Amino acid sequence: MKLMFASDIHGSLSATEKVLERFAASGAQWLILLGDLLNHGPRNALPEGYQPARVAERLNKAAERIIAVRGNCDSEVDQMLLNFPITAPWQQVLLPHGRLFLTHGHLYHPDKLPTLAAGDVLVSGHTHIPMAERRGEIFVFNPGSVSIPKGGFAASYGMLDDGLLSVYSLEDNALIAQQDITP
Repeated sequence: MKLMFASDIHGSLSATEKVLERFAASGAQWLILLGDLLNHGPRNALPEGYQPARVAERLNKAAERIIAVRGNCDSEVDQMLLNFPITAPWQQVLLPHGRLFLTHGHLYHPDKLPTLAAGDVLVSGHTHIPMAERRGEIFVFNPGSVSIPKGGFAASYGMLDDGLLSVYSLEDNALIAQQDITP
C-alpha cells in the first residue's frame, strides 16, 4: 500500500496545488490529511496564497481518495465546505504488521501517546516539524507542514511506500527524514 501524508495546509492554495500535484504523480492510493486544512489559526501568520474557500474546492476534487482527521484549527464550519469528513480526532489504517494511528497532534503526540502495540505508528502533524523515527517498540512520524514550516525545515509532505516512511521537501522532493517500519 502506498500512502501520501500532508498536514497543516492552513488555507494555502499554493501549498494545496503542490500537494495535489505530488499526490497525482506519486501513485499513492490515499491522501491522508492530518488536520488544520483551511484556517491559519491565531498563532500563525497568513500563509502564502491564503484562500481557504479555494483550498476546499481543490481538495473536494480528490475527496474520494482522502482520509482526514481534525486539527485544532478545524471547525464544523470548515466541514460545511468539504465533501469528506474532517471532524474525527483520530483514524486508524491497518497494515499487514501493525497500524497507523492518525491524529493531528494536539490531543495525542509523542509525549502523550494513545494505547499502541509494538510495530504501530503514531502519525501526527501540528508541530510543523518533520520526524520519522523509532521509539522503543513503536514509530513516530510527522510529515511537517506544507504551508508554514518551522524549525528551519522546508515545507514538506510524507509517504509510506513498501514499509518505508519518508518525509520529502514539497518544493524539490529532497529527502528530509526516513524510517523503515517493516518487522
